[in-house]
Amino acid sequence: MAAVKAISQTTSCLLSKTPFALKHKSHITNLCFRTKRVAFPSKRLFSCRAIYNPQVQITEEGQPETLDYRVFFVNNSGKKVSPWHDIPLQLGDGVFNFVVEIPKESSAKMEVATDELYTPIKQDIKKGKLRYYPYNINWNYGLFPQTWEDPSFANSEVEGAFGDNDPVDVVEIGERRRKIGEILRVKPLGALAMIDEGELDWKIVAISLDDPKAALVNDVDDVEKHFPGTLTAIRDWFRDYKIPDGKPANKFGLGNKAADKDYALKVITETNESWAKLVKRSIEAGELSLV
Repeated sequence: MAAVKAISQTTSCLLSKTPFALKHKSHITNLCFRTKRVAFPSKRLFSCRAIYNPQVQITEEGQPETLDYRVFFVNNSGKKVSPWHDIPLQLGDGVFNFVVEIPKESSAKMEVATDELYTPIKQDIKKGKLRYYPYNINWNYGLFPQTWEDPSFANSEVEGAFGDNDPVDVVEIGERRRKIGEILRVKPLGALAMIDEGELDWKIVAISLDDPKAALVNDVDDVEKHFPGTLTAIRDWFRDYKIPDGKPANKFGLGNKAADKDYALKVITETNESWAKLVKRSIEAGELSLV
């Protein structure tokens, strides 16, 4: 029997995908009330505008560190929902939802399965074997829901690199070790433009609002002041983690430095817009699950 765990955070609403994917209306009818079709101006974030606060739970299927292990997200009625598509991105006032895939000080390479129904979190597999980082990651790592790095878009500001076909990655620098599937309210602080085998793989640096130092950091310069050496450590960790496997180091655009908060917000907005086009099928989804 699957184990169910409650997540203490609550989200503001679950996205209604009705305007974008009418074929899947049955999936979202009980997730978001008083939803209406809204015309969003350019450069606005796409999300649900209903006033509704469901508690999201996780249910584990299979055993950790096995090929069939999955962490699903369920709503109050027990219906599975997608952590990528159904958790809202923005909460207002510059606050965003962050879904934890990999807790700090762990090495199992967990990720949202973007090609599986309801996009559960699973351990990545390569050549039939579970993947691990060569050493622990030192920060909580995961994704911003309702974002997507479009593989058909060449970013002229980052060496013309194309998106990596995944949600945007987040590196949360707070002091607490979080849990797989936990949803944190975070504020973005900066952005690193990692280029992995020619693909653009953004790393948004953020901090959870419940961290003791959250009030002290509001931009990339504050990170250097209150978390000295952290930005360099994040860049170097992601630059070098493939080297033990005999692969070349990853590269970084934007002068090999972290961009500021405003730039990070621009990345979030643009990738949210790309996700909105994806779920309303303006862009070919390929093997990606839109449920």
